[in-house]
Amino acid sequence: MHATKGDRLLVHGRTVGHQDHVVEIIEVLGDHGDPPFRVRDESGHETIMSPGPDTVVRHGTGKHIH
Repeated sequence: MHATKGDRLLVHGRTVGHQDHVVEIIEVLGDHGDPPFRVRDESGHETIMSPGPDTVVRHGTGKHIH
């Protein structure tokens, strides 16, 4: 999985009752766009994430999560 700062990750809910959610990549910590990524969610919470197979990169969305 390759991404750049400003891309978004769509994380699909894996169990019943857990909805999909989107986070914004604010820093790429791996080499050549690889994970891990520092991400921020809609509430402003930041964490470091190494996405799994249930995650899709949305490149260059142009909108930022605040």
